[in-house]
Amino acid sequence: MFDLSALDLARIQFAFTMSFHILFPAITIGLASYLAVLELCWLRTGRQVFVDLYHYWLKIFAVTFGMGVVSGIVMAYQIGTNWSYLSEFAGSIMGPLLAYEVLTAFFLEAGFLGVMLFGWTRVGPGLHFAATCAVAVGTLISATWILGANSWMQTPQGYVIEGGRMVPSDWLAIVFNPSFPYRLVHMVLAAYLCTALVVGASGAWQLLKRRDNPAVRKMLSMAMWMILIVAPIQAVVGDFHGLNTLKHQPAKLAAMEGHWQNQPGEAVPLLLFGVPDMEQERTRYAVGIPHLGSLILTHSWSGQIPGLKEFPRDQRPNSLIVFWSFRIMVGLGMLMILLGAWSLWLRRRGRIWSARHFLRFALWMGPAGLVAILAGWTTTEVGRQPWVVYGVLRTADAVSPHGAGPLALTLALFVVAYFFVFGTGTAYVLRMIRKGPQRFELQRPTEGGPGEDRTPMRPMSAADVGNDDDDGPDGPRRPHDDDTAKGS
Repeated sequence: MFDLSALDLARIQFAFTMSFHILFPAITIGLASYLAVLELCWLRTGRQVFVDLYHYWLKIFAVTFGMGVVSGIVMAYQIGTNWSYLSEFAGSIMGPLLAYEVLTAFFLEAGFLGVMLFGWTRVGPGLHFAATCAVAVGTLISATWILGANSWMQTPQGYVIEGGRMVPSDWLAIVFNPSFPYRLVHMVLAAYLCTALVVGASGAWQLLKRRDNPAVRKMLSMAMWMILIVAPIQAVVGDFHGLNTLKHQPAKLAAMEGHWQNQPGEAVPLLLFGVPDMEQERTRYAVGIPHLGSLILTHSWSGQIPGLKEFPRDQRPNSLIVFWSFRIMVGLGMLMILLGAWSLWLRRRGRIWSARHFLRFALWMGPAGLVAILAGWTTTEVGRQPWVVYGVLRTADAVSPHGAGPLALTLALFVVAYFFVFGTGTAYVLRMIRKGPQRFELQRPTEGGPGEDRTPMRPMSAADVGNDDDDGPDGPRRPHDDDTAKGS
């Protein structure tokens, strides 16, 4: 397949499935916490608007959660089939870490998910809120174990090699490895930002379609507050993460900056644009700001970082990919900060609901969080190369002894299946988002029976995705509860 080796195809296949998988957990992590906040707000205020938003986003959460589980199972099998030597060499560490995720997070989520989805009229408000919180905590625990395993592969410690295999010697050192705290906080904040952008884009879409009601205003308002607060914090966390990368993975940081060598006493510029050339060992068409790279990376005016030429050629990550994936992530992060600041400026002037240029910007920024996560993971994983366990096991030595033919066939099958299954699922989610929040009746049903609320339903049947028309039969849609626009 295009003269690609078995190693190349195995890497592409895992990158493809990983790219699909990471998007769904990112949304569910953020949505689960958002649902917990919405239900808490309802319990404290009794306002109908929070109930309407809860059940609107609950349907979307159910579908994305299911797609996340399905895509994650495929990846677990891939590690065993395509990366068997990784399993053999580091399985005594990787296996327990992934098993702990199932035993703690997945069982917690599965145990309370049914109550969260179908228990609104079957259990008391307190118990239902506890179930929502349990699912939200479960998503965070899941992220903790997965990030712990991946971070250990980036900065391994707490092991010894016996009989050609890695054996754990200190589990606390394994889990709390040097990059783990930074990567965990960075990823969780990214999930919250991703969700806030999707929620904000949904509210902007409804307002642009003249569907102005308290629920739409409330979700746009909550999303913009989240972006305003979290986006700058994420930038600070990213700075600390970069310093940690400089200490433990200097080759990755050099590739991110397109920095090849130091001159005596010369500061490192911050390159805004350039085309790193791995063969010529230089960054062509470089456009940079003098001293700013030193100031950001070393917190000094003329500090230096290792250049790529200080590392053997066979231990350098592909700077062209990492250079631009990093800048995509950072560029989108700056746009998120701009979006939050713009929303605050308009909010103080009472125009956040009617400024159409702002609403269009919020709408276009909807997928920005997802793109930034993909760019960030590309930076992380490509920047680790040529190692799968950094400094210990090369990626080329971890791949299974398959031929290129079977891997090309399975990659093609994955592409077709994933775009069909998850493309359909994504289209379904977008259709639910376009529909907008509807009024949810709070009273408990008096009768059961087919089609009634007391009858268990399939998860996918929970979503009513009927007419998507902008207006109802009597003209533009009106606010559907007693909450006022001022209260939003």
